[in-house]
Amino acid sequence: MPKLVKGGKHVYGWSKVSSKGKVMVPDEAITEYNLKPPCKVILFPGSKRSGGFAVTTVTLLKNSPLSRILHENPKLANFQLPEGKTVMIAERPYCVVTLNPDKSITVPLETLKQYGVNMGDRLLSVRGSCRALGFCVKGPLIDEAKNHSSLTVFK
Repeated sequence: MPKLVKGGKHVYGWSKVSSKGKVMVPDEAITEYNLKPPCKVILFPGSKRSGGFAVTTVTLLKNSPLSRILHENPKLANFQLPEGKTVMIAERPYCVVTLNPDKSITVPLETLKQYGVNMGDRLLSVRGSCRALGFCVKGPLIDEAKNHSSLTVFK
């Protein structure tokens, strides 16, 4: 997994958003975040700078500052929300989707728009933290990644 610049974040590669909102999750990220498809995952907004969204699990959030979101929103924590339908928490969209056996998530296009993502976008999959996998859509990291033609494109 390369770093684009010295001291920068590790990236896995590009994941293209299909016409049905399907986004591939890199094998290396599946292993690193201990994801076990099929399983439910939580999406929440990426940073203002990078946009997009982050993918995490209840287990990864339990001992983090974001654990309060789970305590305050049991329907989110217990996956009792309709698949891909957002719930607004502190004016930020959160939703639950399934990580499928083919290592993809499918997010309704309308939901993706709430994260600033559109059909056909190339999302840069990034090691965000030990708590969540980032799928970035804008910002300096994206600009730098466009200069690295050797990055894998996951389809």
